[in-house]
Amino acid sequence: MSQQKGRLDGKVAVITGAASGMGWATVHLFLNEGAAVVGFDLNAENGADLADSVSAAGASDRFRFLAGDVAQEEDIKNAVALAAESFGRLDIMFNNAGVGGAFGPIVETELSHWEDTFAINMRGVFLGTKYAARQMIKQGEGGAIINTASVAGLSGGSGPTAYSAAKAGVINFTKNAALEFAPDNIRVNAICPGLIFTPLAHRGRIEQLEETMRRTQPWPQRGEPEHIANAALYLASAESAFVTGEAHVVDGGYSVSGSLSDQRQSGMGPRPRAGVAYGTTGRAPMVRDLEP
Repeated sequence: MSQQKGRLDGKVAVITGAASGMGWATVHLFLNEGAAVVGFDLNAENGADLADSVSAAGASDRFRFLAGDVAQEEDIKNAVALAAESFGRLDIMFNNAGVGGAFGPIVETELSHWEDTFAINMRGVFLGTKYAARQMIKQGEGGAIINTASVAGLSGGSGPTAYSAAKAGVINFTKNAALEFAPDNIRVNAICPGLIFTPLAHRGRIEQLEETMRRTQPWPQRGEPEHIANAALYLASAESAFVTGEAHVVDGGYSVSGSLSDQRQSGMGPRPRAGVAYGTTGRAPMVRDLEP
């Protein structure tokens, strides 16, 4: 790890969805910038790999991992408490955990799959904000809360309906939370990633995702987890001291390209399908074929 003064020296962060993709990259960037970090993820096996990578980087004294579910109130309370107990405070909450969730036509979407999508992508953001804000208010020194939304939450036709609706909810929730917590000097912002090359996005079909990126994204290089980590660093640091209530788009021009509808109702293959995908949580997807 760098010995130079970092932009987050002395800060303490909780990062959910920490054990893969954007969360993994953000854990390492925040540690490299001087923060202490609690990584939180449902996938304990991936979490062990993350802890090993942090140890190899020489930052294990500033890192803790906790396995848990962002949709469960007690688990989120425990993550915030672990930060306060281990490092004395909480300055940054990155509500990053998410899944692709329910996909397919509305008339073929199971209620339980819809509810799972909102539990992880929306309820998790609410709970993370609630308990992080409580801790920050108690400390009396402000803080930064960052929520992972998506360009799919900015318009119709840019993702599966349940996912898009949940991410739109994250954006609106962020704006309202920013208003509520401004008197406490707590900034609340969202990041809206476009197509980012993560295990959650490509699900093992690397060439397919890369082709989609080439077809729909103006910027020639693919979106990487580090691009989102850098956006989170900006929103967590003093450099964004006058920024709150914003939906910060990081998408290589994807959302202004006019090709968002290419991603509508992503069906996990060439045949029409419906079901639910749980990303890198360790939970298996549930998929059924539909009649053409």
